[in-house]
Amino acid sequence: MGRITQMLNPPKTHSPKFLPINPSLHALSSFSSSRITLKPPKFLTLSVSALMRSQHQQEPQQHFSLAEALLNSNRKEEVLGDIKSSLSNCLSETNLHLTIPSLKSKTRGKVRDIYDSGDYLVLVTTDRQSAFDRILASIPFKGQVLNETSLWWFEKTKHITSNAVVSAPDKNVTIARKCSVFPVEFVVRGYVTGSTDTSLWTVYNKGIREYCGNVLPDGLAKNQRLSENIITPTTKAADHDVPITPDEIVRSGLMTQADYEEVSRKALSLFEYGQHVALEHGLILVDTKYEFGKANDGSILLIDEVHTPDSSRYWIANSYMERFQNGLEPENVDKEFLRLWFKSHCNPYEDEVLPDAPEDLVCELAWRYIFLYETITHSKFDASSSEEPMHDRISRNVASSLSSLK
Repeated sequence: MGRITQMLNPPKTHSPKFLPINPSLHALSSFSSSRITLKPPKFLTLSVSALMRSQHQQEPQQHFSLAEALLNSNRKEEVLGDIKSSLSNCLSETNLHLTIPSLKSKTRGKVRDIYDSGDYLVLVTTDRQSAFDRILASIPFKGQVLNETSLWWFEKTKHITSNAVVSAPDKNVTIARKCSVFPVEFVVRGYVTGSTDTSLWTVYNKGIREYCGNVLPDGLAKNQRLSENIITPTTKAADHDVPITPDEIVRSGLMTQADYEEVSRKALSLFEYGQHVALEHGLILVDTKYEFGKANDGSILLIDEVHTPDSSRYWIANSYMERFQNGLEPENVDKEFLRLWFKSHCNPYEDEVLPDAPEDLVCELAWRYIFLYETITHSKFDASSSEEPMHDRISRNVASSLSSLK
């Protein structure tokens, strides 16, 4: 466990003197599609620490043991046993089009296998782990965690936007309405952080002060709270995420001005709501990405996944302020530590062959995904297994569900 702890708590990276924080998480009433200029950092009256103290007074036991539970708890030991026994039984690939005649085609994404059934799409969330636009490993139970986490958030965010979910016939499967997918990912950020080429800290540290239409002030430190949440949209080119400005999105015909503005408002509202919910559970939702599509009736739908540990970055809230002020990395509950391991052992963007992820890191990541699911949803994750092979189970459940939808 000592090795894992070192990975999770890297050495100091900066020595900030203050933390600008915008405590207001209200939905924006208007949005400029071309540029957002962030105000220079300044002291505000309410800090994360004050917000944490206020919440502790209402729920005094909620946050204090979160980091301890993550790193060392009876629940962790219990789940690790299930994880280790499942290392050789991950769902790394599916071929439902060969077992279910009504499925017309298969599209293989980084994590999801997507099948066309005519009126609906069948989305199977596998255990494949991606980062740096590569598949790094297979993580036990990951697909189930992502699918069930997304379903929980889809239900909780219906008041903000409609979504494409029709049913969930299996732990790893969501059946969704077909729609025309916007070829833009809406990445929403509340902090200057990250390690990938398109992360905000990476580009900011290179001296870039205008990014995806956002003008950033000088003097920001790594992991610092932005004065307001921002959108840094990306689009795809040869399987790589490419940063793009709102003006470029509209000029190139990827989206109309009206659609971009509506989706932007929805994305910011979803993120701000997610931040509220996360903070109530002792976590900081740092950044995330959303995808949207347009249904045949013209309505805009939220698709793909929502606030999962794959699409989002989470930190433990009540240790964030102290660690930031002491120049330490936040305690994270996501896949960042696995990204950092690969960056320290290879060039994950250029090396043709990547090293195998160590088993202890794979198990730790599987536990973190389950931990986040249980922390957010306040429900116990079902890590039970049956004698029926996973692919057979999924085929049976999907075939039955599609038959009932006819």
